[in-house]
Amino acid sequence: MPLAGPFLRRLPKGDGHEVLVLPGFTAGDRSTRELRRALDDLGYRSRGWHLGANFGPTPGIVAGLADLAESITRSGERISIVGWSLGGIFGRELARRIPDSVRQVITLGSPIHMTPDDPSATSELWDSVRHRHQVPRYRPALERDRPPLPVPTTSVYTRRDGIVHWSTCVIESGPRAENVEVHGSHCGLGFNPAAIMVVADRLAQPDGQWSPFRAPLYARPWFPPAVDRDVA
Repeated sequence: MPLAGPFLRRLPKGDGHEVLVLPGFTAGDRSTRELRRALDDLGYRSRGWHLGANFGPTPGIVAGLADLAESITRSGERISIVGWSLGGIFGRELARRIPDSVRQVITLGSPIHMTPDDPSATSELWDSVRHRHQVPRYRPALERDRPPLPVPTTSVYTRRDGIVHWSTCVIESGPRAENVEVHGSHCGLGFNPAAIMVVADRLAQPDGQWSPFRAPLYARPWFPPAVDRDVA
């Protein structure tokens, strides 16, 4: 991130709206600090989730997300949501709950289409905290059982993810849905200059005027061609 300073200063400036940033599994707001700092420097008002470490749908997190939704709705402001990994799954659910209050959702390495029979759908770490979940058999993503996202969405993913299979992050493209591939790792997406470029570009769009991401000429080598797949 320090080496990316000159590059980050070329990103489009923000309009001051609030951006809620949700951390990945086992991580908390400290993990998104550099990303939020970059957004603040661009002129946004970034906000962590203030719910501690993300251990999945524990009673505290489920209740905390409900409180977040209520406070956002009560504020009357339309916000953007950026979610890293499992944070992106929660971010999409928030958008479904309060679509009139959400401008868009941007996910970073979120296994949106992971299913229970997917080899990467479970791990010793996930199993070790599942007893704390409000819904014990909850899986990180069951998108096939959810209604389409009612707000614009961008899924940023990398084929070198190393934690989840990249194909589970790919959504069906549409008038307000897109995939953007970057080089890098799952755990580095919140510090990845190319991913931050995507986030900054998406956030800079005027509310209600969403269009697909197009990398500037100087940065196009950083973005491999996106691969879309049909989603049942």
